[in-house]
Amino acid sequence: MEQAVKKEPLNGGDFKINVSAHHTFGTDAVLLSRFAGAKENDTLCDLGTGCGIIALLMLCDNKLQRAYGVDISEEAISLCEKTKEELNLEKFLPLCADLKELKGKIPFGECTLVTCNPPYKAAGAGIVNPDSVDRMARHETACNLDDILAVAAKLLQFGGRLCMCHRPERTAELLAKMREQKIEPKKMRFVAKSKGCEPWLVLVEGRRGGKTGMRVADTLYIEENGELSPEMLKIYGKYKG
Repeated sequence: MEQAVKKEPLNGGDFKINVSAHHTFGTDAVLLSRFAGAKENDTLCDLGTGCGIIALLMLCDNKLQRAYGVDISEEAISLCEKTKEELNLEKFLPLCADLKELKGKIPFGECTLVTCNPPYKAAGAGIVNPDSVDRMARHETACNLDDILAVAAKLLQFGGRLCMCHRPERTAELLAKMREQKIEPKKMRFVAKSKGCEPWLVLVEGRRGGKTGMRVADTLYIEENGELSPEMLKIYGKYKG
């Protein structure tokens, strides 16, 4: 069944993107976009782009030279194309493709930055969603960590950066598999609801061909005294203090 499309405002409402029930976005995608710290001369490939939120947040901040958004879902890419047309974003290049089959579709070795907000659950783990689109978004049915990291290594220039988010319980697995692909973990940050709570998300940056040595940043807290923390207000662009 075709999903209803609605507009989601960003940056105070000046910048609106198209989303659907299948392809919307959450806090993790916003945090990953900010954590990646895109630069004006970056060429990005966002793997499993969905509605394109990660690339679009960077573009609305006037970052990136070029942004590929890859997704296996035609519905997702249709949303991206609609947003691209409405906002006249020539730098945004949505591509409907299996990320395991990108050879010849995106030049390997061109990207300075690859991002991915991957399915968090391994195939067969947890309750399986009966909806095929939601199942692919949450479980490693269409691709797994090995697939993502293998193609990221091919897309990146030497010295290029990979930025991902994942569940904290899979941190050791993620770091080990990055190293297998010669992507050296360089920065990590955990995200928790508030002080005293266990982290629910980890943000990781790796560099292709990088030297050993990783920095662990302070934990990012979503809430403080029952309200959004000052850092989260800055991230959402509403901080005034």
